[in-house]
Amino acid sequence: MTSSAPVPPPPGARLHRLHTARGDFAAVDSPVPSGVEPRGVVLMVPGFTGSKEDFTLLHEPLNARGYRIVAVDGRGQHESDGPEHDESAYTQDELAKDVLAQAAALGTPLHLLGHSLGGLIARAAVLLDSSPFRSLTLMASGPAEVSDSQKQRIKLLHDTLAVLTMPEVWEAILAMGPPEEVGGPARGIGDLGQLQRRWLGTKPAQLIATGRQLCTEPDRVAELAAVPLPFHVLSGSRDDAWPVTLLDDMAVRLNARRSVVAGAEHSPNMDQPLPTAHALADFWDDAGQDLN
Repeated sequence: MTSSAPVPPPPGARLHRLHTARGDFAAVDSPVPSGVEPRGVVLMVPGFTGSKEDFTLLHEPLNARGYRIVAVDGRGQHESDGPEHDESAYTQDELAKDVLAQAAALGTPLHLLGHSLGGLIARAAVLLDSSPFRSLTLMASGPAEVSDSQKQRIKLLHDTLAVLTMPEVWEAILAMGPPEEVGGPARGIGDLGQLQRRWLGTKPAQLIATGRQLCTEPDRVAELAAVPLPFHVLSGSRDDAWPVTLLDDMAVRLNARRSVVAGAEHSPNMDQPLPTAHALADFWDDAGQDLN
């Protein structure tokens, strides 16, 4: 199968390279439309096996509420470059520093959102330095390691990557059935060719290193609760990576806003984008008032 063209950006958005002190990152950047009062800038960090395109359906409704959206591919993820086999480039600390560099390049206080693995990376960035951020939203991202069923899937992917190339793994994925959720908690957007293109663009070392993080992440909620930022824990009404009851408890521990999107699972940004966008914008509106 030949890879198809990239997923088209949302209306009014531009695809570009975000130049930072730690290298360039592929980004999709959608401004606030003319006539809408700007209310803030949001940096979105995708999850495991994911990419910036996972947030495509959120841009328009959030732009309409006054929020500029900048979604990025992390180091070694989809259209952002990174080492093919050097796992040390993808430690959580390195990826968190990338987020801080992205925030610095945007040059304005940001609302930070991380989905799944992206939430763990965003949390690590805030724990390193919370000053660039106005708030933190953890979307379908839990307090510590993922569920046992997800660990088994990640181990299968890790074992497969040890003996097969990325194209060979893709063919194996196709042989097993629908590829949307193979390998981890995040799933993609677009047709099969676009999913293939994203898969082949991602570096195997990135998948191995970040998969390990998902399986070994310690509980850092108490550390995060000490950071003086507004927090938001958002999820679907069902989640196979972190049980919803665990996310409920994390929200209590963080004194966070809690949003549960009905009819959504691990990717509320794709399962139910409009109610997800409304919940996000309502939180950011309130967070902005709290900081004024």
